[in-house]
Amino acid sequence: MYAPRQESINNSDSDSESNYEDEDELTRILPPEVEDTKTCLKARHILGIMGFLGFANVYAMRVNLSVAIVAMVNNTAIPHPSSNNTFEHCQAPNNTNSTVPSDGEFVWDEKTQGLVLGSFFYGSQGGRLAELFGGKLVYGIGVLVTAVFTLLSPVAARTNFPLFIIVRVLEGMGEGVTFPSMHAMLARWIPPLERSKFAAYVYAGTNFGTILSLPLSGWLCSFEYDGGWPLSFYLFGILGIIWFVFWLFLIYDTPTSHPRIDSEEKAFILASIGPQDEDDKAAIPWCSMLKCLPLWAILVTQCGQSWAFYTLLTELPTYMAHILHFDIQSNALLSAVPYLTSWWCGILTSIIADWLLSKGYLSLSTSYKLFNSIAAVIPSLGILGVAYVGCDKVAAQLLLALPGAFAGAVYAGNQMNHIALSPKYAGTMYGITNAAANTCGFFSAETLGQWRMVFYLAAGINIGANLFYVAFASAREQPWSRSQRVSSAN
Repeated sequence: MYAPRQESINNSDSDSESNYEDEDELTRILPPEVEDTKTCLKARHILGIMGFLGFANVYAMRVNLSVAIVAMVNNTAIPHPSSNNTFEHCQAPNNTNSTVPSDGEFVWDEKTQGLVLGSFFYGSQGGRLAELFGGKLVYGIGVLVTAVFTLLSPVAARTNFPLFIIVRVLEGMGEGVTFPSMHAMLARWIPPLERSKFAAYVYAGTNFGTILSLPLSGWLCSFEYDGGWPLSFYLFGILGIIWFVFWLFLIYDTPTSHPRIDSEEKAFILASIGPQDEDDKAAIPWCSMLKCLPLWAILVTQCGQSWAFYTLLTELPTYMAHILHFDIQSNALLSAVPYLTSWWCGILTSIIADWLLSKGYLSLSTSYKLFNSIAAVIPSLGILGVAYVGCDKVAAQLLLALPGAFAGAVYAGNQMNHIALSPKYAGTMYGITNAAANTCGFFSAETLGQWRMVFYLAAGINIGANLFYVAFASAREQPWSRSQRVSSAN
């Protein structure tokens, strides 16, 4: 019933590319007679809730080591040369309860700790796997694999160091498929004018998981039972397995395959997105992708943002413990503050972005570039401020929390840009950019030690990458995607 309208839009796009600006994605609007009002809790809302909880789980399992490592390492057994840290002048408080624990099990120097923290950050082509086998299966198994190897982490760490690194790498590879596979599902499930806001809700699970994991891991590490720190791995690993069971029974790959979806909601989704091509085993236009400058723009800015994000995610607890001398529980709680503010700001900016788009005040391309710049530049200035204020604890906390809030604007920035370039191959493209971004996370974790340079480098890379994105990003659906969709529709 609705396919002819969508087909005519696609054909007009391909026949007269010059007639459209960079808001091609916005032309997929609903016929006025289609409504979506019958039920309050819709099938795509359940997808959003479970996706949110899934990301919360994997990020809780990702960041717990950042806190646990403070309790795992025997700091008194590690030499600390005075030239190794530019903030060595910070004075520790007189209260001995505020010092970091020094009687951990492992004698890992700063380079080894950087390797441990960085071993998680390996991407995977999860997007293509989702297109071939379904986002439900790939996303679910990704979370499950992460959970299983999280449970094995304490045993592996106590067995030997290489085994622990292998477990962390495998855990990271499981997590690596979650973002691109969810992207592939959003392309099939979420109407264009809902995507920024919906993505903000779903991907905000990463912030929620971080906010939950940091203080809770710090509290668990304070227990004397079994050294305390293994409890944070056991708890989040078990929660991940429980989540997987619910995911299997509640979620489906597409609206057309969902047996319980309301008919009005299905019609609404299909009318706004268009007919969904079920033949996802067609050859990927790799050469066209590699030549696609807008895709390179997304990749570059994601690398810049990941470098800054992972610098704070993996190294902030260690910085606050060893440089600012917060105790492990206060350290974990304060480390979570930037993610709390980013969570709230991310949802707010995405609502604003969708409103501006619906009113026609911004084109889709301009919206991407504007909010991506907010997400990159303002937090980077905060990072630079942290490097400048040095040992001023209050100023450091404010500079992390307030500018860091604007990092949430990334959901209205580059995060949905893949779908605009090619809904059919959005998962594959996100897999490419996510793998590159996770590699940057690995390199940023290797820089543990020279704190002022760490912060300068993270901020500079993030701002520079955003300039590249502003110069070369686009929201126009690419011809190699468009031709595939037109031939399939015909």
